[in-house]
Amino acid sequence: MQPVLWQPAVDLSEQEEQIVKRIRKAKLFVFLRKQRHELLDEGLQHELADLYRASERGQPPIAPAQLALATILQAYPGVSDDEVIEATLMDRRWQLVLDCLDTDQAPFSKGTLVGFRQRLIAAHLDRRLIERTIEMANQSQAFGSRALRAALDSSPLWGAGRVEDTYNLVGHALRKVMRVVADRASAGAGRSGPGSRRRTGLWDKSEGST
Repeated sequence: MQPVLWQPAVDLSEQEEQIVKRIRKAKLFVFLRKQRHELLDEGLQHELADLYRASERGQPPIAPAQLALATILQAYPGVSDDEVIEATLMDRRWQLVLDCLDTDQAPFSKGTLVGFRQRLIAAHLDRRLIERTIEMANQSQAFGSRALRAALDSSPLWGAGRVEDTYNLVGHALRKVMRVVADRASAGAGRSGPGSRRRTGLWDKSEGST
């Protein structure tokens, strides 16, 4: 049994439209919700599915593409695996992106998330995911691809050797990407200005869940 392709709705439902309107700061959620079908297109989903074809057991109960989005959301604020599971149950912004609104059961387990991340890094698809994010930013014209690329220039992911553990490396790189995405979104909405370069976090306690 192979992992299935993820095919969430493309257009926002009325409920989703209301949630999007209430998201004031963490615009990355909006970007990922609106672009997820292109960010994780069929080609990339097949690449992610290939991570599991060497093993007859240990297949994820859900599509790897959903886990990939969760990994992006996790990397930027640097939250723990346990906090990811909690967010899928308690934070409607996470549910918006992961297509699990009003769920009373986490869409995946901690073990499934950890296993996916290990496979992603081992196959160097963490880099593919980052490159795809930059590509989508360029195509959508929503964010500057040069700024995204500049954020990755000093990342140890691009080096020949990996001194740190692989989870920290992908976390560093994705956090840089998502920080630029969030900051550029705020600037585009007219909220940037002198002294406004503080980090725009996904886990902004002043914003709370919608």
